[in-house]
Amino acid sequence: MPPAAGGVPAPHSGARPTVLVLRALGLGDLLAGVPALRGVRRAFPGHELVLAAPAGLGAAVRATGTVDTHFPTADNGRQVPSLSHWPGAPPEIAIDLHGNGTPSHDALAALDPGRLLSYARPEPGHPSPPRWRADEHERQRWCRFLEAYGIPADPDDMRIAPPSRPSPAPGAVVLHPGADSVARRWPADRYAAVAAAIRETGRRVVVTGGPGEEDVCATVAATAGLPRQDTFAGTLQFDQLSALIAGAALLISGDTGPAHLAFAHGTASVTLFGPVAPRLWGPPARRRHLTLWHPGPPGDPHAAEPDALLLKLDTGHVVRGALTALRRGGPTGEVTAYV
Repeated sequence: MPPAAGGVPAPHSGARPTVLVLRALGLGDLLAGVPALRGVRRAFPGHELVLAAPAGLGAAVRATGTVDTHFPTADNGRQVPSLSHWPGAPPEIAIDLHGNGTPSHDALAALDPGRLLSYARPEPGHPSPPRWRADEHERQRWCRFLEAYGIPADPDDMRIAPPSRPSPAPGAVVLHPGADSVARRWPADRYAAVAAAIRETGRRVVVTGGPGEEDVCATVAATAGLPRQDTFAGTLQFDQLSALIAGAALLISGDTGPAHLAFAHGTASVTLFGPVAPRLWGPPARRRHLTLWHPGPPGDPHAAEPDALLLKLDTGHVVRGALTALRRGGPTGEVTAYV
C-alpha cells in the first residue's frame, strides 16, 4: 500500500516487483500527474511503485501519497535526467509520464524493463496505441495514455490531504507573483495593486515566493504596504507552503506550482494565464477555481519576456475576480475570458 500523505517511503528494496514511473519535471507537473499515478497505484497493488522525480521534490512526492518510493533525479529543469544510478534489478514495468519524446523513453529503456509504456514508442503489436494530442489537457492526456494500456485513471482524482502542521497565516489571501519562467510572470506592480485593494477590505494578504524570488516579493510587499511578517519569500519548505495554501481563503497566482497546489487542496484560486490556455493546464471544473485569460494564439511558456496575452489582464480584472471569490466563498465559475 502507498504511504499516508506526508509519510516517508521506504528505500527501494527489490523485494517486490517494481513499477518505475518517470516524471522528472516541476511541482505543477507532479501535481498534474497525481490522477495518473493513482491509476498506476490501483492497477499494480502488489508492486513497489517508484517515481523518478527531482530530488528537490521529495517532500511533495511524499505528500501526494501515490507512490511507495521516490527515486531522486537531478534537479535539471525540464531536461530528461539520467537514470543510470538505478539500483538493483531492472523494473518489471517502466512507464514514461515525462513527455512524448524519445529521450525519456530511451532513459527508461536503458534499464531493460520487462515492459515499457510510452507515447514515443508504443508497445509492438498494440492494437490501438496511444497518440499524443497537443490540444489535450495535461491531466486528461496521461489518464488517456494509461487507459490505452488497460489502466483506468480519473483525471479529476487529484486532491491531496493537507499537511498536519498549521498554516503560518490561516485565512489569509495568498499572492504568489513568481513563476519558473518570465513568460508566466504578471508584473509585480500589478500584484501590489491587487494586494492593496484586498487589504482595504480588511483581509490579511501575504506574499510567497521560492528561492530566487525574494526581490519580486519584496517589491510587491513594499509597494502594497505589507508588514514584514506577511512576506514568505524563499523561507517556506514544501510542507509549510502546502499548509499555507491549504488554509488560505484564496490564492492568486500565475500558472505555476502553487496554483496546482491550490487545485489539489481545493483552496479557492484565481489563476492568471498567458502563454498557455487554461483548457490545457487549468483547474478542474469546480466552482472554487477561476481562471483569467485573454484569448489568443499560444505563446512560448519558456520565453524571457512576459507573455503579451498575460499582460492584457489588468489589475481591475484580477481585483474583481478576487473580491467576488471572497464575497461568495469561492469563484463563481471555472474560466472567465477577457477580450
